[in-house]
Amino acid sequence: MSGASGASSDRTAENRTEQELRAALEALAGGVTPAPDAYRTARGDWLRRERRRRLVLAVLIAVVFTLATLIGLWVLNQTPSDPGVIFSGGGGTVAGTGPG
Repeated sequence: MSGASGASSDRTAENRTEQELRAALEALAGGVTPAPDAYRTARGDWLRRERRRRLVLAVLIAVVFTLATLIGLWVLNQTPSDPGVIFSGGGGTVAGTGPG
């Protein structure tokens, strides 16, 4: 029986502590007043961050596109100076064996 009464007194102490803590937090929250323009300031900060994020993304896309274009042009410009096998031009035409 003493175990049951001990558990009951522990719960009562926990409930009392919880109620005191709740009362203290309510008193603290009641004393807090937000700044009159807090929402406007927070929204302005958020919009500034959003604009900056979009600007950085646009610049990054432009840089990647420019680099890809320049690399592509550089690779295309790296043609060998000697003519290739396909465009050797040294051989004559081969006559076909068709009707005629």
